[in-house]
Amino acid sequence: MALLIIPITCFVIPLATSQTCQTPDDFVAATSPGHVIIGGLFAIHEKMLSSEDYPRRPEIQKCVGFEISIFLQTLAMIHSIEMINNSTLLSGIKLGYEIYDTCTEVTVAMAAALRFLSKFNSSGEIMGFKCDYSSYMPRVKAVIGAGYSEITMAVSRMLNLQLMPQVSYESTAEILSDKIRFPSFLRTVPSDFYQTKAMAHLIEKSGWNWIGIIATDDDYGQMALNTFAVQTTANNVCIAFKEVLPAFLSDNTIEVRINETLEKIIAEAQLLDALKNVTFTDEGNSFHFDAHGDMNTGYDVVLWKEIDGHLTITKIAQYDLKNDVFVITDQETKNEFRNLKQIQSKCSKECSPGQMKKTTRSQHICCYECVNCPENHYSNQTDMDHCLLCNNETQWAPVRSTACFEKEVEYLSWNDSLAILLLALSLLGIMFVLAIGIIFTRNLNTPVVKSSGGLLVCYVILLCHFLNFASTGFFIGEPQDFTCKTRQTFFGVSFTLCISCILVKSLKILLAFSFDPKLQNFLKCLYKPIPIIFTCTGIQVAICTIWLIFAAPAVEENVSLPRVIILECEEGSILAFGIMLGYIAILAFICFVFAFKGRKLPENYNEAKFITFGMLIYFIAWITFVPVYATTFGKYLPAVEIIVILISNYGILCCTFFPKCYVILYKQETNTKSAFLKMIYSYSSHSASSLAMSHVSLDSSSSNITATNPSSGGRPAAWQESRDIQAQTFAHIRRENAASMSKTLPRKRMSSI
Repeated sequence: MALLIIPITCFVIPLATSQTCQTPDDFVAATSPGHVIIGGLFAIHEKMLSSEDYPRRPEIQKCVGFEISIFLQTLAMIHSIEMINNSTLLSGIKLGYEIYDTCTEVTVAMAAALRFLSKFNSSGEIMGFKCDYSSYMPRVKAVIGAGYSEITMAVSRMLNLQLMPQVSYESTAEILSDKIRFPSFLRTVPSDFYQTKAMAHLIEKSGWNWIGIIATDDDYGQMALNTFAVQTTANNVCIAFKEVLPAFLSDNTIEVRINETLEKIIAEAQLLDALKNVTFTDEGNSFHFDAHGDMNTGYDVVLWKEIDGHLTITKIAQYDLKNDVFVITDQETKNEFRNLKQIQSKCSKECSPGQMKKTTRSQHICCYECVNCPENHYSNQTDMDHCLLCNNETQWAPVRSTACFEKEVEYLSWNDSLAILLLALSLLGIMFVLAIGIIFTRNLNTPVVKSSGGLLVCYVILLCHFLNFASTGFFIGEPQDFTCKTRQTFFGVSFTLCISCILVKSLKILLAFSFDPKLQNFLKCLYKPIPIIFTCTGIQVAICTIWLIFAAPAVEENVSLPRVIILECEEGSILAFGIMLGYIAILAFICFVFAFKGRKLPENYNEAKFITFGMLIYFIAWITFVPVYATTFGKYLPAVEIIVILISNYGILCCTFFPKCYVILYKQETNTKSAFLKMIYSYSSHSASSLAMSHVSLDSSSSNITATNPSSGGRPAAWQESRDIQAQTFAHIRRENAASMSKTLPRKRMSSI
């Protein structure tokens, strides 16, 4: 067991010097009443303080040496009991505790054990003798502790008398596992049997067979020593010496005893040290033993050579052990030494850089074959045993490479051919927007422009298209934190504003040409242009703001590709990105529904039909975008979104403004007030007639139903309802005829249109 000693400053109130004996009450560390009392034994102090070398009176002395770690264990026990009392684990039962400081002394622990065994609720502290303790009610029900095995064994023998449960948190002596001797003992730590077994196994694995043992002279140390000696002997390990130290010594005393033991071992090795330090000279050369016990003599390199049938031995060099070099004496021997390199004696050719050795099935390690280094590996020397791995995040290497190469950083740059094409399409779209704005400004008072909502609404929509085309520039170039955070939010807000304005126009068209009273009343309540635009756009602004606050997009280096690093914008939150696009899709779908309702309105001014086509183009583009975006990888990923933005923007721009520009430029005869009123009257008359015919048919059907099923009380309610509808229909027709005679339309209707 290793102890970490931390110096701590503490304040202790000394006991009165006149008090020569300590009672058990003086060693109560903490106590609390309860229905069930649990005892505790903790060595809060290190040892007993005795004024004499040998005690002359049977009394308990003072404790000294406060142990903060054991004190914390005491607090842990108290905390655990309080936690149980404050829970519903033991309903109606309160646990109490009575914790004693053993002072690392058996006599103190025995005094506490006697108190544990005293009768419950008894004023005395004496345990009476009984033949049967089955009905005996002791002071406590269980004991936690003690720490040292020697103290635990002494206390456990007393507690066995009443089979009082004892749970130790630190005692590891092997004998405590004997349930015949200690039937009521339990512990939360393993036995020393496994500790000594592990130590013996470690020594065997390390290859040691000559060891020394230092143990304490208490029961814990003696039993561990005996067990360890048996186990090491079985593994053919020899014990050089055994040193037994007192169990309770100060750190300084233990250090002194260990040093004394080491000095005994060192004394036996003094002769060996003297030999290692010997130095002598011979013919001017100094010789000595090195740290490994080897002499610094070196070697002579000799060459066996046959000349004219005679074998000659020539010294050609001398090997210097210290400097690890060959020393050549003259030029002739130098040439002979160089000629040795021309002799080939290899099993395999050496592997060049970019290759590595692969050992064959031959038993000789010098026989091998050369294989190329795989991708992202390299070798820069000959005959390398293995190839070195490149840093896969920033480097790469081809097959049979001698070095690693830095990965190239890629992104959708401005000079990329695809980026140039997309920018050209964006600039073309901006030119279209400007041209349409000029055309509408010059034809401000024409019916086509007025029926489009006026110049202000048209300018707002054209501005949104301009911003949408301009937003594609944020997707090109080296990604920066600003562009990553701006590009999606800029596009999302501007496109939402565009769809919101088109939604207002769809509502206005449907309201102007609707003759269904119920639908018209509903549309009148719903048609609030400015609140609709601000609400729809404000929701998108809120979505983008939350996105930027909690999961803002940022620049990320994608290193998954083998040879390049993709510099891209990580969206931060795919969920937020999807919510932004989904919200635009919901507005577009509502706009599509309203526009589809008004697809059969007057031909020359029917925006609803073209709005329907524009929304269909938007849906097709963005539905296609989802799988393509999810499967596209690399620097062209931003180009996918640019293409979808251009397609949807061009689709809505062309369907919304190109038909009107065509009428303004090439069908000017239909872009007059008289032609406009004539077309409106024709459509209104046709719609009123159709409505009347449908109501008459409904009336006829209702009459037939009434004749078939007459009511017992006169005319049926269905017949009366059909008559009311018919009267309303003809009244509406008379109003339309009056309007045709006066060649004018109601002011309210005109303003609505």
